[in-house]
Amino acid sequence: MHTTEPVAYDPQAVEARWQRAWAERGTNHVDLANGERPFYALMMFPYPSAEGLHVGNLFAFTGSDISARYHRLLGHTVFQPLGYDAFGIHSENYALKIGAHPMELTPKNVGNFQRQLERAGLMVDWRYKVDTSQRDYYRWTQWVFLQLHKQGLAYKKAAAVNWCPSCKTVLANEQVEGGACERCGTVVEQRFLEQWFFRIGQYAERLLTNLDTLDWSEVTKSAQRNWIGRSEGAEVSFRVDARDAQVRVFTTRPDTIFGATYLVLAPEHPLVDVLTTPDRVSAVRAYQERTTKQDLVSRKSVTEKTGEFTGSWAINPATGARVPIWIADYVLMQYGTGAIMAVPGHDERDFEFAEVLGAQFASQCGLSREAVIKRVVAGGDADANTPLEAAFTDDAAAHLVNSGAFDGTPVADAKAKVTEWLRAGGHAEPVVNFRLHDWCVSRQRYWGPPIPIVYCDTCGTVPVPEEQLPVELPHIADFKPDDSGVSPLARHAEWYNVPCPTCGGNARRETDVSDTFLDSAWYFLRYPNARREDVAFDAGITQRWLPVDSYIGGNEHAVLHLLYSRFVTMALKDGGHLDFEEPFTRFRAHGLIIRDGAKMSKTKGNVINPDEYVNEWGADSFRMYLMFLGPYQEGGDFRSQGISGVRRFLDRLWAAVRDADREGTPDADVMRKLHQTIRKVGEDTGALAYNTAIAAMMEYMNVLRRAERTVHVDEVAPLVQLVAPYAPHLAEECWEQLGHTGSVFDAGWPAWDAALMVEDTVEVAVQVQGKTRGRVQVAADATQEDVVRAALDDPTIAKFVTGEPKKVIYVKGRLLNLVV
Repeated sequence: MHTTEPVAYDPQAVEARWQRAWAERGTNHVDLANGERPFYALMMFPYPSAEGLHVGNLFAFTGSDISARYHRLLGHTVFQPLGYDAFGIHSENYALKIGAHPMELTPKNVGNFQRQLERAGLMVDWRYKVDTSQRDYYRWTQWVFLQLHKQGLAYKKAAAVNWCPSCKTVLANEQVEGGACERCGTVVEQRFLEQWFFRIGQYAERLLTNLDTLDWSEVTKSAQRNWIGRSEGAEVSFRVDARDAQVRVFTTRPDTIFGATYLVLAPEHPLVDVLTTPDRVSAVRAYQERTTKQDLVSRKSVTEKTGEFTGSWAINPATGARVPIWIADYVLMQYGTGAIMAVPGHDERDFEFAEVLGAQFASQCGLSREAVIKRVVAGGDADANTPLEAAFTDDAAAHLVNSGAFDGTPVADAKAKVTEWLRAGGHAEPVVNFRLHDWCVSRQRYWGPPIPIVYCDTCGTVPVPEEQLPVELPHIADFKPDDSGVSPLARHAEWYNVPCPTCGGNARRETDVSDTFLDSAWYFLRYPNARREDVAFDAGITQRWLPVDSYIGGNEHAVLHLLYSRFVTMALKDGGHLDFEEPFTRFRAHGLIIRDGAKMSKTKGNVINPDEYVNEWGADSFRMYLMFLGPYQEGGDFRSQGISGVRRFLDRLWAAVRDADREGTPDADVMRKLHQTIRKVGEDTGALAYNTAIAAMMEYMNVLRRAERTVHVDEVAPLVQLVAPYAPHLAEECWEQLGHTGSVFDAGWPAWDAALMVEDTVEVAVQVQGKTRGRVQVAADATQEDVVRAALDDPTIAKFVTGEPKKVIYVKGRLLNLVV
């Protein structure tokens, strides 16, 4: 007799078949206009590197995809788009390195990423793909720039910036690590360049306050709060002695002004040239020159205190005393007013400065240590005359001393009282300051959207009319940046010489391109409108689908990308283009995949190309394995051998469906475990706790196939639905084998029945005189009398009970304590 060999699970065949079927049937196509219960599931789009998709990308995208598929099974119309953050310095630098042109290289990289992403089985409607380097996208990036310009939020000014001599471009503060460029490791310098800025600082309070309304992790919100850096204080004016000038300082501690014994200006402060006396010019200019070699980030954390005396003095408005005016690199023009009042008695940086430069204070200013370091706050056993061996800063419960009429005033009250006293005298105003600086959006590179501005000798700065967008990035051979501080586009007069859009006269295009952060600051608005050529985003579709319901991405973007996106959304709302001001209702940061305890990097040789694993094990096995490594929001350590266990689970599921019995009735114990599993997997999947959801499905599989029993179809069909978000290709195949014609993702999430989850029996611990003497199995609804009887019928327990128990304590279903 001839027997047919059972068909084994072949992931390559199954996955190829269902990817074709999804494309042919439009399974992942979304009805944006009419779909019920819209749910916008967004994952951070990738930069398409030449190396292709790496396992960290796939980890992030799979987690987002599982969430999106789960919400579809819950009955939502889910829109999950994806595209490419293709402009920027990474692509340009790689093109320079291999001698290619980014206009030719980037489409190849995008094509490779597209192939890998489609193989991963993501539920993406690729009809709405975006590529930030394509004219149909950056046309609208330029439109966003023009809206902000129209609202007065875009302006140009000369400013100190971080300059990488190797990359030959401006770097944002977060792109500088330990004084070096994060990309190439070159020591960063400071330069003054004409730059375009967005007035994000005007939105600081709003950006801060709105954080309280967002469903984001506290870690992410805290990072944004720290970056925005709100501080309350006073802006105090110090009159310059013997000159018609004033130095304005911002301080969070106006109560300590009686101890302000010198002022410090940033070396680039515009008053430095005015205040420097002839005998100090040489030293001051040399110091300014040295400071320009430092980047702004390093100056914020500088440990070695240096500075120069300008030769000028100011008058302390509280004491009337003359105080010397210095410059030092630890004061930055970008924060506050670019000048501080130094209170060395109660500020560690000021104390260290005064100690290190004590000899100069004495020789150049004629001031002793006691004159420079004054106590004006005392607490505990200290009084007005207690010497200071270090800055006294633990002053929450302290009071003012040596502060005139304010002596004895608690610090907590003194800030407001001293500020009001100074305000009444015309010397100060209470102010709120922010660490958040305006956003520099100019880049002196080639690979980015040209800033849509024209300069006309007659008309001045002229925005390019919207109907003339896009300002196309030309194909130029010599796109390598140089050390001049101007863009490669500035070398092409045939491109930048244009007629003025207003008067028709001779004019010149802006040759800087915009920061790639601008490309990603609005891309979530473009996705649902990616097929529209007439608008950046349609009001009706945008109102229907936004704000984003679920956003998943890396914690490295927890500050700037999210902050810039929030700012642009607020600005567009203020311009009348949107009816909401927060783009992402819910944000969750995924964890990091490491290998052998280290972060993956090419230099360490531990980067994983997912192609080899997908080829060997299949996309579904690899997806589930990545999610099983550890908590999704924490990440895990990649170990190749672990994938075989996930594959065995999928093989067993395949066999269970293939051999399922459609006759008879399902086993009650198995069904009880099934309903417990449905509840567990649903709760965990909704909470992004994918590893424990997978563990629960594996546990159920062990019950389902115990002793390789034959499975009833009703026991396994719901498991296929639970597995579907994790292993979509296999789930579709199994669902079809079970006799269904539609997609498993249109079948809904299985419901669990609380009544069916209840165990028939429970195990109760039995104590005698407070000591555990055994355990008994009783019916789940057993009474106290039933449990006592069962305990006394057990000889291992009964031997400890003599006579009738004097007292019985019963915690239902858990514990029986007999007191004899």
